[in-house]
Amino acid sequence: MLYYFFEYLDKVFDLPGAGVWRFISFRASAAIIVSLSIAAIFGKRIIHKLQMLQIGESIRDLGLHGQMEKKGTPTMGGFIILASLLIPVLLFARLDNVYIILLIVATVWTSLIGFADDYIKVFRKNKEGLKGRFKVIGQIGLGLIVGLTLYYNKNVTIRQFTGGGQYIDTTSLHTTVPFTKNNLLDYHIFSQYLPDSLGWLPYVLICIFIITAVSNAANITDGIDGLAAGTSAIIGVTLAIFAFLSGNKIFAEYLNIMLIPNAGELAIFSAAFVGACVGFLWYNSYPASVFMGDTGSLMLGSVIATMALILRKELLIPVFCGIFLVENLSVMAQVFYFKYQRRRHGLEYAQKHRLFLMAPLHHHYQKKGQHEAKIVTRFWIIGILLAIVSIVTLKLR
Repeated sequence: MLYYFFEYLDKVFDLPGAGVWRFISFRASAAIIVSLSIAAIFGKRIIHKLQMLQIGESIRDLGLHGQMEKKGTPTMGGFIILASLLIPVLLFARLDNVYIILLIVATVWTSLIGFADDYIKVFRKNKEGLKGRFKVIGQIGLGLIVGLTLYYNKNVTIRQFTGGGQYIDTTSLHTTVPFTKNNLLDYHIFSQYLPDSLGWLPYVLICIFIITAVSNAANITDGIDGLAAGTSAIIGVTLAIFAFLSGNKIFAEYLNIMLIPNAGELAIFSAAFVGACVGFLWYNSYPASVFMGDTGSLMLGSVIATMALILRKELLIPVFCGIFLVENLSVMAQVFYFKYQRRRHGLEYAQKHRLFLMAPLHHHYQKKGQHEAKIVTRFWIIGILLAIVSIVTLKLR
């Protein structure tokens, strides 16, 4: 909103300094400062309100060190992230940008799904929360919105440089294949044998899969203090860099990457996203004063997945979301291995011979006696390394 206000002042009154609001770098800097400030200042009040409403985490005893001490810690802290993210975006981003609108929808949509899950757990005293099929239906709904928008919306365009400052407009269904020289993939190859009326189907199914997978992986990662929020902040910085470069003609031409018109605005959303995550860490770092709950964790994953799809970096998700991926795979591997051993040797043998001491992976290291603060710090370090590798792929082909 402030963008339009200062644009008006600049055009009509030629107000000195008003023109600076045109620069993405300025608005992104303002977004992260405001986001951090909202989380730090109002986070304590939100936590106090959650305590007054007795919205505390119910802990199932898994035999982990220090686990039962967290019983009663306020949950639904995802509202801190939500407010810290949306307010700066509404203030500093261009709200007529299709990508910003799509990300706001993704943020609110999955926050509501997570809120429904937390509400059932806390107020209905049902530890299972929202049934899994309803979560999946909600994620599929978001995948449909994102996929169909990116497929049909006329404002979604991509330009590929051909040399000498020249470029050609390509279909919005092109994406980037990392680590390859001719790194464009056209999703139309998956729909060439389908009727024209169903040409959208393969791409939309891909969007649904990516949003569902990343959203659930972020939810699984949210198991110890600061892990999901810190990892998401690192990923947010990576996506902010991608957005700024992909939306800037000069940098896109220099790096020979796809130019995505109007994608630079995503740098503002990413900055607010990073600020919200880091601000939430003020209260969520060990020992946590608040947990984000599904209200926050499902939203983090869906926003990351949606940004990756918009920026055509979805094939790079296994790298910059490597922590999420490993956490998710550890659960899948644990379940598969247990079922295999039970079928082959019986239940008693399977219970004694597990692939991990406990899944997801961070609980495995807790069972081995490592302090959760050390586990989180080491996961962050790995996340930073993966982020650097992801950025390097812009030139490493």
